[in-house]
Amino acid sequence: MEPIIIGVIVFFVAVVFSMLGLGGGLVYVPLFYWLGIDMLIAIPTAILLNAVTSSSAAITYVRKKMVDLHTAAPFIISSTIGAPVGAYFTQFTPVETLLWTFSVILVFTGARIIFSKSVKEGSETPNLDSKKITVIGAGLGFLIGVAAGMLGIGGGVFIVPILITLGFGMKRAAATSGFIIVFSSVSGFLGHLGSSYMDVELMIYTAIAAFIGGQVGSHLMYNKIRSKTIKQMFGVVLWVMAIKIVIGLM
Repeated sequence: MEPIIIGVIVFFVAVVFSMLGLGGGLVYVPLFYWLGIDMLIAIPTAILLNAVTSSSAAITYVRKKMVDLHTAAPFIISSTIGAPVGAYFTQFTPVETLLWTFSVILVFTGARIIFSKSVKEGSETPNLDSKKITVIGAGLGFLIGVAAGMLGIGGGVFIVPILITLGFGMKRAAATSGFIIVFSSVSGFLGHLGSSYMDVELMIYTAIAAFIGGQVGSHLMYNKIRSKTIKQMFGVVLWVMAIKIVIGLM
């Protein structure tokens, strides 16, 4: 398929996932794989698109003061360290194992998001003190970074549920997650730079599309979309992707 056509698809994916605090890696990897792109090319491309989409959205979220920088900091530091570790182990992990791992993560995360109690936007506060949040962020952030680098995702699929559990509303959790995954995605992509599995033309077209989509999605999230709607979209998208991955493996 032509890179320009793939770029159009990426634009719409970026619009949706930038609203959810995700870079779209959990869609890009199986999507590229289904389009016949080699898995080892799909993963670094997906991580790059995660970085571009989340960076584009983060510009909006930081300007609108939707990002909790104090909570984000420990996640950023530890996930940035963990991402290259996961990227290194990608070459040793079978494709089927990566896809089955995706499906399990998506099912459980989707359930957690859909059935979790909503928090009123603008009044949410973390359930733990700053020291505990720092410890949690540092520990889980490293594991998230490893998973992100290995699976070609930014880690938002893990971070959003964690932030909601800590007491954040969906919009603030999504915005903070989007800011965090900028760093884990860039770190994970750098971990793949030494690989020979790079399609530069594909990366250029899709990166441009992802940036524009990230801008559109982040402005829609801030101005137009209700938190409850975003929460439901998040869970449903994860379940749909899990079903498609499992069907493809059978």
